[in-house]
Amino acid sequence: MKRRNFIRLSSFTGIGLSLPMSGILNACTSQPEHTSEFKNLITALLKDWSDGMLKVQINDPSNLQLHGALACPSCTHIHGRCMDAVYPFLYMADTTGDSKYIDGAKRVMTWAENNVSQENGAWTVISNPKSWKGITVFGAIALAEALHYHGHVLDEATRKEWTVRLEKAGQYIYDTFTIDFTNINYPGTAVYGLNLMGDVLNRGDFKARSKTLATQIKSYFTANEGLLFGECKKPSSRLSEKGLYGIDLGYNVEETLNSLVTYALKEKDDELLQILTKSLNSHLEFMLPDGAWDNSWGNRMYKWSYWGSRTCDGSQPAFGMMAHINPAFGTAVVKNTELLQRCTADGLIHGGPGFIEAGIPPCVHHTFTHAKPLAALLDHWDHLPEINSNTSLPRASADGVKHFKDLDVFLFARGDWRGTVSAYDAEYHYKYDYRQASGGALGVLYHNKVGLLCAASMAEYALVEKNNQQVQPNKDICLTPRVEVFKDEIWHTNLYDLPATVSSDDKNGIIELLAKVKLKNLNREEVTETASAFDISYKTSKDKIEIRVSTEQDIKEHTAFVLPIVSPNTEVVTKVSDTEMTIQKPNGLVSVKANLPLKIKEIEGNRTFNMVPGVEAIPIEVFFDSDKNQHLEISISVS
Repeated sequence: MKRRNFIRLSSFTGIGLSLPMSGILNACTSQPEHTSEFKNLITALLKDWSDGMLKVQINDPSNLQLHGALACPSCTHIHGRCMDAVYPFLYMADTTGDSKYIDGAKRVMTWAENNVSQENGAWTVISNPKSWKGITVFGAIALAEALHYHGHVLDEATRKEWTVRLEKAGQYIYDTFTIDFTNINYPGTAVYGLNLMGDVLNRGDFKARSKTLATQIKSYFTANEGLLFGECKKPSSRLSEKGLYGIDLGYNVEETLNSLVTYALKEKDDELLQILTKSLNSHLEFMLPDGAWDNSWGNRMYKWSYWGSRTCDGSQPAFGMMAHINPAFGTAVVKNTELLQRCTADGLIHGGPGFIEAGIPPCVHHTFTHAKPLAALLDHWDHLPEINSNTSLPRASADGVKHFKDLDVFLFARGDWRGTVSAYDAEYHYKYDYRQASGGALGVLYHNKVGLLCAASMAEYALVEKNNQQVQPNKDICLTPRVEVFKDEIWHTNLYDLPATVSSDDKNGIIELLAKVKLKNLNREEVTETASAFDISYKTSKDKIEIRVSTEQDIKEHTAFVLPIVSPNTEVVTKVSDTEMTIQKPNGLVSVKANLPLKIKEIEGNRTFNMVPGVEAIPIEVFFDSDKNQHLEISISVS
């Protein structure tokens, strides 16, 4: 099959996004030096990941249940989607000439056919014919791109066999996927998937269905910020008590927006590109200066891994292909890829920046999905816009407060401080509460010199998707800063107070976010016979952030504010006094002071670790003195 590019971008002129498009930036006939540096980064990283996957691939022809699968260092089962690796493997085979990658591709496809392939054309998420089949769209895209760009490296029999198999998968998607049959990431990804397969297989009906889905999805963007919604159990347009849609940053930037951008550029859908430009800009507001995606508030944040979402593909295609619209999109691509590289060891991506130090084995799922977008960028390299990190990210240069009305989430920035306070009440599931940062909680605290200081976890870690999450390795201690009380051994916290409100003020150089919250249990029942209503004030100046917690009610039970500080176990912690401790980080000394004694929750070892977002932390707690104080104060500074 002759290798060619499907997508051709051209520069957009003015606000109107002048089209048509005639070459993935034909104006860029030669790549700038900085783009070449980025190419070297992703080329090396893709090779590292591909070799890492080959290293864990099982080669045992006598055992068809295992032969060809990618063994997972952390999970007890084989991930059915490991056949997604066929695309990066064939890319590497084509560009290096090394037959080991062809062998790897053939083995992983053989395993898929023997273990997760269904008569109706679907693939399943594990080796169980009753398990989830929606993931077929991801495998179909990987196989279609592998065949389209690199099928010529295969022998004719294999290429024909895989093409027939692709059409069966495409037919299943065509017959099954509607705009609202499940979470929006599936029909959203099918927009590009059906279009791609329509071209590869010469199926006009696939392309027509793709166009229908593309038209329908245009109504799935929020009114104010243009955020893609629909990440919740049916109906996908369900509203929360505050009138908010289900939105997950990780799934949006690492999966659905990739599909929509790729489709819109390929099919010259001007209206969709207008919508996507606004949406990408809004999503980009949540990227931290180090390239991390702040999904502390997302309603599927149980899969938040700091760099993105555990089982998605990565944000490189959508932002990279649109870097000519906003150069900061290119910065996002570079920064996030550098973060993925820092989280890589022995050829596999680890699920967060704390995995390696904590000795937590990686899940191979991260690697075989995130390898695909790097191959996609390289397959379009000659026509990509300039991608570099010369333009500041919005959050890197921010100052002040920004309220996202469609989320009830506040971003604040002053000096080197960056933070997120969330009162977002949309839930992923209509019955079970997988509590992300809410209730006026501090979802993220970041400092430009020392990096991440606070990061929300689930209120209680749960295997919402048991096939796609790793088991918590030690005692589960929530990492979200919070007020808490245990009444009759039942946990009550502001994290479960979905009606909580937050207001903001910015004057005299100080930003104040004031959260009015109540302490509730998992069933949303307010605690009784002790203080339940609290004010949490977050005051941020250039020098420090101060957290003040107060109540006008009588505190009759041991009540505390818990402030977990992100810190690898290699950092030195010093107790200066009962009310002050310091943490020595590579680029600065973090000081935590309080008006009452600082304590550390009982933990195993000297750090607690949480799978969301994959960091180690010191769980500091400060208890109210009900006899002398009706408020407590904590300050955090960096020197």
